[in-house]
Amino acid sequence: MQVSERWIDPMIPKRFIATLVGCLAIASPPAVDAQNARREEPPAPTFADIAYGDHERQVFDLWITESKTGAPTPLAIYIHGGGFRAGNKRSINGRSIRLFQDAGISVAAIHYRLSDVGSYPIMMEDAARCLQTIRHRAKEWNVDPEKIACYGGSAGAGISLWLAFRDDLADPNSDDPIARQSTRIIAAASNNGQTTYDLRVIRRWFGLEIGKFRINKEFHTLFDVAEDSVFFNDERIGKLMEDSSAITHLSADDVPVFMSYRRGDVPVDNDTNPGVWVHHVKHGLMLREAMTKLGLECTVRSPDHPENKYGSIEAFLIAKLKE
Repeated sequence: MQVSERWIDPMIPKRFIATLVGCLAIASPPAVDAQNARREEPPAPTFADIAYGDHERQVFDLWITESKTGAPTPLAIYIHGGGFRAGNKRSINGRSIRLFQDAGISVAAIHYRLSDVGSYPIMMEDAARCLQTIRHRAKEWNVDPEKIACYGGSAGAGISLWLAFRDDLADPNSDDPIARQSTRIIAAASNNGQTTYDLRVIRRWFGLEIGKFRINKEFHTLFDVAEDSVFFNDERIGKLMEDSSAITHLSADDVPVFMSYRRGDVPVDNDTNPGVWVHHVKHGLMLREAMTKLGLECTVRSPDHPENKYGSIEAFLIAKLKE
């Protein structure tokens, strides 16, 4: 949302104006994805709480779509958000499931261990292990192991993008048949997602000042850090932040991405609520710039960046999974 200068009192500080604009942008209507709008309760899954590990949160739900031809079905995997501190696989929108199943695509929704259990990289590793488990049992569920895509919001988006760009974690020499499975996917979609968790990069992107901009607690728990200064002067934490960031792993052989943001390109300064820059469209724009240089497809949609080719996360994933 833009505010006309003729309505701004020159005596009002610019910092207040920037904050006001940011608040108005937060109240703007979200982009129309099934995961954002027209919320429907998900139907009962075909199989619930399938274990892929020993922890109580290492489980996933599966909605199997019957194949009209008998051929294996593609699979869309939903990864919930919640700042790596909370969240539930049941947050999947039932309308998304319906859209996928109408297109002949099966659906999974996963849980993963949160930061109260441990810090990065357990969340991403859990998602990868879940993906490998599904591939290992794909024949059992009539799922096509070569046509799997991931999507999610916020933290779930970050995990989806991490899987999309991370080199294959399969260990072909492992005695564990699940560990031998690939962790590569064919597409990823993101709703208000982060492309970096490296606060040094975020500071540069938004022109923020160390020690002055606010850092939300999700970063502290994600990397098990108590003091803000550690993010900028500890080499080990720096390497963890870099490794956790999807954009770090981007290479020319990576897969197409669709990124949707509910806010426009709102201004950010040291006093901005960190929830604004955490979910800012700049994450998508910076990734699109990097992917375009490599000749890769990256679609970004926000109030300031309309998109007409796909129209929604679901339509994008259906197009890629049905190619």
